Amino acid sequence: MTVDHEERDARWALGLLPQIGGVAVKGLLERFGSARRAWAAPIEGLLTVPGIGPATAQAIRAFPWAQTVRDEKARVARTGIRVFVWGDPDYPARLREISSAPPILYIRGGLEPGDETAVAIVGARHATGYGEDMARELGAELGRRGLTIVSGLARGVDAAAHRGALGAGARTLAVLGSGLDRIYPPEHEGLAEEVERQGAVLSEFPLGTAPLRPNFPRRNRVISGLSLGVIVVEASVESGALITAHHALEQGREVFAVPGRAHARYSEGCNRLIKAGAALVSSWEDVLCELVPHLRRRQTPGPTAPPLPDLPPAERQVYELLGEGSLHIDVLIVRTALASGRVASALSGLEMKGLVRQLPGKVFERMCGR
Repeated sequence: MTVDHEERDARWALGLLPQIGGVAVKGLLERFGSARRAWAAPIEGLLTVPGIGPATAQAIRAFPWAQTVRDEKARVARTGIRVFVWGDPDYPARLREISSAPPILYIRGGLEPGDETAVAIVGARHATGYGEDMARELGAELGRRGLTIVSGLARGVDAAAHRGALGAGARTLAVLGSGLDRIYPPEHEGLAEEVERQGAVLSEFPLGTAPLRPNFPRRNRVISGLSLGVIVVEASVESGALITAHHALEQGREVFAVPGRAHARYSEGCNRLIKAGAALVSSWEDVLCELVPHLRRRQTPGPTAPPLPDLPPAERQVYELLGEGSLHIDVLIVRTALASGRVASALSGLEMKGLVRQLPGKVFERMCGR
């Protein structure tokens, strides 16, 4: 639903008030019908919204929202940063689904439709060499197969996941726990610039916001909200990565964990996740196999296709799967449970019959009209 400029400013202003989050913003919109009416509501009316107590109601009534949002818009205009407000058509559709979706998103770089097919890779800041290697490998291999890699730009696992995706030429998104003009950690400013060129750097926090400790749990629910699933590579039981996994479960996302040594502190969180039912990950194939049901491209039904010629069983199996949309050859191998050579041969046969064509990156689709 697109909103007019005044309502958009009123919603933006709700995101600038630190006392309320996404759940409260949705409650205000549902109770009053618009952000403008919420700003004008009496304290008695505000108190009827779940999650808003007397102190928050007083803060809403005292907040100079119109002037504050004008000042923020002027700051944003000087930086070239883009802002998505709840209700904008470009607001990420997957993130919009979660109950605590942030009312505003500041973005450097750009989002693409393919970013809806994303997976998050998170883990310890003080990762081992093994943990960083696994994060880098998963970021690269899943990125090569068309998944956008989401992480938090932190030291250790997060940075390795971003770098794996960047090295593979894949898209990657970094979600910050600070304003976009306050990159944290500061030594990752160069990495943030690389991510911006090959994806986007995002934050729900206004410009100038420092990387304060309470911001990071909030940041983590955005990481999981943007993703189909979350892979935890290394994590202690106190790790913020487990908070991300918890958000993922609440949001109905898949949760994956890379196992570690039985008594190692840095693996305790991952091993507990696996005990609790998280999918064990030893390679990118484990992730792709679990995410296959989510990788179907939504297509508008077209005219009825003409009858197919007789096809060998492998070709027919591959062709029927491609009816769901374009798929990478590795997805076809996982879905058909056929040997890679048989899938490659089936694709060649379908190409020669004019039924299938290959797109860049070993992605295949049915020919138009078939």
